Amino acid sequence: MIETMRLGIVICDRYRACAGGKCFRAMRRREGAFSIYQGRAIELVGYTSCGGCPGGNIEYAPAEMKKNGAQVIHLATGLIVGYPPCPRIASFCSFIRTKYELEVVVGTHPIPEKYWRTHGQLGTWDGPRWQALLQPTATTAEVRASYD
Repeated sequence: MIETMRLGIVICDRYRACAGGKCFRAMRRREGAFSIYQGRAIELVGYTSCGGCPGGNIEYAPAEMKKNGAQVIHLATGLIVGYPPCPRIASFCSFIRTKYELEVVVGTHPIPEKYWRTHGQLGTWDGPRWQALLQPTATTAEVRASYD
């Protein structure tokens, strides 16, 4: 029997109108941060925005997702590729892990190549903290280009 992972996704409120196309494509293909689920089924049990700065929905949305069976909360790639990137990512991770005892993964779909280049030119992601946050969604230039 194939193990099913139940996931929730929280997107940046700047993209609250996002239909989730890149996230869902990456989920289907097991690309980007979803590559950790190779060989497992995925069930999406919640999809919402952070509620806008400073992230008020982070306090409540994971509770509903957990009631729906979420084992992992993904903080969407938009939180790291938007400009500026969300300054509260670390706080969101810590809060969700502590309050709800859920695993948190930063990222969903691969970082689009156009964002990779722009943030690289700006130096936005310089430093070891960012390297760890970007790792699940960095992939290859070819895959990143397919998400432009």
